[in-house]
Amino acid sequence: MKIKLAILEKDQCYLQRIVTVFSTKYSDNFEIYSFTDENIAISTIKTGRIDVLVASDAFEIDVASLPVFCAFAYLVDSSGIETIRDQYAICKFQKAELIYRQILSIYSEKAGSISGISIGNENTNIGIFTSVGGGAGASTMAASAACYFAQKGMKTLYLNLEKFGAADLFFSGVGQYDMSDIIFALKSKKSNLALKLESCVKQAGNGVFFYSQPKIALDMLELTSEEILRLVSELKVSGTYDYIIIDMDFSLDKETMSVYRKANSCVLVSDGSDISNTKLFRAINALSVLEKNAEYSLMNRISVAYNKFSNKSSKVLADIDVNSIGGVPRYEHASTEQIMQQISNMDLFSKLF
Repeated sequence: MKIKLAILEKDQCYLQRIVTVFSTKYSDNFEIYSFTDENIAISTIKTGRIDVLVASDAFEIDVASLPVFCAFAYLVDSSGIETIRDQYAICKFQKAELIYRQILSIYSEKAGSISGISIGNENTNIGIFTSVGGGAGASTMAASAACYFAQKGMKTLYLNLEKFGAADLFFSGVGQYDMSDIIFALKSKKSNLALKLESCVKQAGNGVFFYSQPKIALDMLELTSEEILRLVSELKVSGTYDYIIIDMDFSLDKETMSVYRKANSCVLVSDGSDISNTKLFRAINALSVLEKNAEYSLMNRISVAYNKFSNKSSKVLADIDVNSIGGVPRYEHASTEQIMQQISNMDLFSKLF
C-alpha cells in the first residue's frame, strides 16, 4: 500500500528537491503529487483521494473543506514550531528522514483502520533480556546485543519495556517523538500503530534503532501487559527488523508469558552472586512448572548469561537444565559506552538464536 502524498509549495527549487529525495528514498511508501497552485491542489485532493497534504505556510488552507480522510500539516521555515493556525507544523529544513517520519505520524492519526506499511522481511528474531533480581546489568547486556547485531549489518531494534528503564542511557538519535507517543497510540486504539511505530523510531550512530524514553516515567506504568503484547506482535509481523532485542522486567503473569512465547530466545541475566543465583534458580523452576501445565514449549528458549562476573564472589549456577550463552567480567572505571563496546565485540551473542 502506498500513501498518496500531495506537497503544495511556492518555492519551486525546494519543491523539486523534496520530491526528488522522497521519490528516491521512499518510493515504496509514497505516491507523490506536487503543486505550486493552491486551487489545482485542492481540486486534485477532493477528486483523487489524496491521503496527506503538506502545504507551505505561505498558503492559508481551509482545512475544514478537505476530505475527512486527508491528513494535513503546514511546512514551516523554523524548527521548534509544533503547530501553526491550530494545525501540525513540519520544519522543511531538516533531514528528509525526519520529515518522512513526521508525515507518517500525522497520517497514522487519520488512518486508524488501515493496516499499515510492511517493510523488510518476515523472519524477525526476537531476543528478550531480563533479570530476576535486578542489578545484574540485563539492560547493558541487551543494549550490547543490539549493538552486536547492528555491527553485523542487521537491522536491529532495541526496545526498552522496563517500567523505569530508558533507551537513552545507551543510545542517542534525532527525532521529536518518544515512547509516550507509542503509549498514546496503544491507548487510543485509533491510530495506525504500524505507521506510528515507524514514525517514532530513532537511529543511533552505531545503527541501532530505538524509541526514546517517555516524557515521564509514569507513562510506562500506564502500559498494560496486553498493550505490551500488542506492541511486540505489531513489531514482529511488520517484518521491519532482522532482530528485536527487548529489555523488560521479569514477570510470570499470563500476558508476559505470552511475550516470552513470541521470543526466539529469552536470556535471564545473573551476576553470579549467591543471592542472584538463588533467585535465578527459583525462577527457572517456576518456568519449568508453568511449561508442564501449559500446551507450549518454553524452556528450550531460555538461556542464562552472566554479567559483572567476579572470580572472587561469583559462580556459575549448577544443576539447571538450560543453556548458558556465557558471561562477561565486571569492568571497573569504564563508561557505559565503553562497556557496551567491549561486550558487543565478544562472540557472546552468536549463541543467542
